[in-house]
Amino acid sequence: MDDDKPIIEQVGEVITEATDAAKTVVKKARKAAKKVAKKVKAGAKKAAKATKKAGKKAAKKAAKKAAKKAPKKAKKAAKKAAKKTVKKAKKAAPKKAKKAKKSKR
Repeated sequence: MDDDKPIIEQVGEVITEATDAAKTVVKKARKAAKKVAKKVKAGAKKAAKATKKAGKKAAKKAAKKAAKKAPKKAKKAAKKAAKKTVKKAKKAAPKKAKKAKKSKR
């Protein structure tokens, strides 16, 4: 503080300096907050992308596995069907044999 200037002027200068300092602090804080927000947003975007990719990857893997397993499954199903028909045929055979015998008499 200068002794040459009146106190009112000196107080005014101090106030302007303080307000300027406060403004710069606020500006810096805002800038920092924006940076943080940007980073958070980018992180969220990356996470969302990663989850999307993971889903797609899993689907691709499942499709590949299904394609590999399809022939095996088809074979199994065919075997099962064949077994069933054989069983049915065996069950029906005695009845048919009886009918055939009756018709021959």
